[in-house]
Amino acid sequence: MRKAKFIYNPNSGEKSIVNNLDFIINIYQMYNITLIPYRINKNECIDKAFLDIDDTYDHLLLAGGDGTIDIIINTMKRLNIDLPVGILPVGTANDFAHSLGLSFDIKQGLENIINYKPKAFDIGKINDKYFINVASCGMFTDVSQKINPDFKNYMGKVAYYITGIEQALHLRAFNIKVKSEEVEYKGNMYLMLVFNGKTAGNLNLAYKAELDDGYLDVIIFKDMPIPKSIPIFINVLRGEHLEKSNEDDILYFKTKEIHIECMDELVTDIDGEKGPDFPLNIKCIEGGIKILGVK
Repeated sequence: MRKAKFIYNPNSGEKSIVNNLDFIINIYQMYNITLIPYRINKNECIDKAFLDIDDTYDHLLLAGGDGTIDIIINTMKRLNIDLPVGILPVGTANDFAHSLGLSFDIKQGLENIINYKPKAFDIGKINDKYFINVASCGMFTDVSQKINPDFKNYMGKVAYYITGIEQALHLRAFNIKVKSEEVEYKGNMYLMLVFNGKTAGNLNLAYKAELDDGYLDVIIFKDMPIPKSIPIFINVLRGEHLEKSNEDDILYFKTKEIHIECMDELVTDIDGEKGPDFPLNIKCIEGGIKILGVK
């Protein structure tokens, strides 16, 4: 009989996964797969979830949002665990799942995970940590870090919007130095994002990205007068900013590796969690993870 490890965050999103545990286990039993659950506890090291992992396991089933998936993938890499993973997107934003085109219906998602063959996708690495969706710095990038977890679970996506609006009222530019094989830039910017995925906060910012091409997609929103930023913001909402922008406003390019320096007091964010301090060395790990459930 096949065996899979089920690692879930009971607090992700609106805690919906807790009400579906029996349903999930039943689906797996219908396919003659033994599901071994592990409940993530913020007071315990996530390493405990992997203590029994050996070659008898077929795959991992992960339930949570981008932050939860990020933490689990980082632990897998640190422990040299290379099992395929299936993802149940039950977080607040679920940007990585959107980029992959995963089903948000639990039954359909589970059947896809069980029946589809694994596919290799890229992941990013920022200094000594990994990220699945996006690494960022500048305005709005630490919104998730500033939201009280209980408030986020209660309000869902609205909590992001409220905190984002508060930051928008106090725009501030940051001075950075960026160097890659393709581009060198030194100047002020409001926001910089390095995408492995396509969306951030459900905004389709890196809509030209491919998750299996061996490249990261870099978008830098440069410092500009507020009146000039309004039409750019409208283009972002329309999903047209990469076509209608120019390098005086938005710098966009693809790269395999990039180095970033910043002397200002600026935090970084990776998949909704606090990232490392500057300087940053970010690179694409081509085919760094095998994912189930993708058509």
